[in-house]
Amino acid sequence: MSQFITGVLHQRTWLTSISFAVVLSACGGADQTHSIAADAGTAAADQFMAAFQQHCGLAYQGRIAVNTPVNPDDAFAGQTLVMHVRECLDGELRIPFHVGDDHSRTWIITRTDTGLRLKHDHRHEDGSEDILTQYGGDTNTEGSASRQEFPVDQFSIDLFLREGSTASVANVWAMEIEPGNQFVYELSRPGSDRMFRVAFDLTAPVATPPTPWGHPPLN
Repeated sequence: MSQFITGVLHQRTWLTSISFAVVLSACGGADQTHSIAADAGTAAADQFMAAFQQHCGLAYQGRIAVNTPVNPDDAFAGQTLVMHVRECLDGELRIPFHVGDDHSRTWIITRTDTGLRLKHDHRHEDGSEDILTQYGGDTNTEGSASRQEFPVDQFSIDLFLREGSTASVANVWAMEIEPGNQFVYELSRPGSDRMFRVAFDLTAPVATPPTPWGHPPLN
């Protein structure tokens, strides 16, 4: 009987060891999968940044592709829309977005350790910062070489709440680029019907726009 009990105990110990090893293996597999996804995300971020290289220094006209819900006082309606790939720095892109004679907006895309960060630099004509400026968000690992999404970050949420722009706390910005074809800037709010998309024609450069407000002239 004692030999039988000893055998059973040995079998249980062996099974426990096997189960523990399986658990460790599964955890390792999950970590490895996460690592592969993270590597793919950072590679896509680099490819996305590189897609702008052939357009550095050039400007392009855009059109409103989607703008819902309709707002009769919309600041973009009827305006000439121009984006300018003005500065391609090491790990950073600065792209002013000109709306008619309003030169207050610059998109700043920065390479981070995990992906990309989009910030909206808003200035007054005298160069001072607007109250609503430097808002945006960071990408997740699901972006591609042609499209990156930027969910609103905590800094921006706090800013919007403080300044009474409560609808904007759900913002998700996105950018799409097909080199030599099209660039798209997008703002959406999941759970609502808000969608704003401007598509720029990358096949036909236009005249270089004025220096954006608050930024030094290029040499």
